[in-house]
Amino acid sequence: MKKYLLAATVLSAGMLASASAWADIQIATAGPMTGQYASFGQQMKAGAEQAVADINAKGGINGEKLVLTVGDDACDPKQAVAVANQMVSKGVVFMAGHFCSGSSIPASKVYEEEGIIQISPASTNPKLTDEGGPNVYRVCGRDDQQGQVAGALLAKEYKGKNIAILHDKTAYGKGLADQTKMAMEKMGGKASMYEAYTAGEKDYTALVSKMKQESIDVAYVGGYHTEAGLIVRQMRDQGMKTQLVSGDALVTDEYWSITGAAGEGTLMTFSPDPRKNPGASGLVKTFRDKGIEPEGYVLYTYAAVQAWAQAATTAKSTDPDAVMKSLNTGKFNTVLGTLGFDAKGDVKLPGYVWYEWKGGKYDYR
Repeated sequence: MKKYLLAATVLSAGMLASASAWADIQIATAGPMTGQYASFGQQMKAGAEQAVADINAKGGINGEKLVLTVGDDACDPKQAVAVANQMVSKGVVFMAGHFCSGSSIPASKVYEEEGIIQISPASTNPKLTDEGGPNVYRVCGRDDQQGQVAGALLAKEYKGKNIAILHDKTAYGKGLADQTKMAMEKMGGKASMYEAYTAGEKDYTALVSKMKQESIDVAYVGGYHTEAGLIVRQMRDQGMKTQLVSGDALVTDEYWSITGAAGEGTLMTFSPDPRKNPGASGLVKTFRDKGIEPEGYVLYTYAAVQAWAQAATTAKSTDPDAVMKSLNTGKFNTVLGTLGFDAKGDVKLPGYVWYEWKGGKYDYR
């Protein structure tokens, strides 16, 4: 921001009015705005836009207004790096993103080099904060936490059953599947099958047929809602009653649009639903009045912007070092509740709980 103010001082008086916009604070969100995971990108966009609108309505940050840029990485690592570099050129000081771990991790290297703070609302792979720079945070949980919960259920509730662990080869999907498998095995469980599948395909008949041949009782899917939905639908088409279990990437109504009744009884882990937080009721109503259901990562993205904004207000600056100091030591009142960050940048909030899909909706099990 300092370079923008400096630039404004050397402009002629007649140009100062147009240059004053440069003093606005540039922030961004980025995720899959297009492609098969676009429903999550739209969740992030809705959350970030509302957060910016609400903050600006209260006077902005330290007297300056926020300006939001939305980047589309399509959950592609190379595109994510390109988006990160675009944000650098726009003078962005904060990124509320990305969604996919496979995008957040490589993009984080750009943000670290350029002094841009990154708070992901959704990337759960442990490597993001374990190996990321001091500028990297997240307001969601981690796959090793989620895997502990999933592994415990598989080991205890499906003891002696044939369990398949499936993953889509992505940083998120494989990471979650492997953490779940590891936790399950530590608790005495055993996988009868461990298979990878290719994301983006429409026909998983061969995989489903193999599971049917192996008499799989429960299939744990480390991956996204589109493929998980097709897999469960194709299992039902083959007359299989196999229980589908998965993670937080199924927190979108689009899952049921894919599965229909075949999705009944699907289990998934996700953080406690912030829509049920009494302190979020007004914001939830605001979204619903606009025709937006604040499911999944809408409120997580909103909270990421809230946390950064409160840290910048406390620091009285958007300088990354000053804001990081605030993020590292402060407590922030957000739509998720009061939160802080540990030494790695992971959020200090309650962990994962179980949800079940019933009648086209998901709720606590």
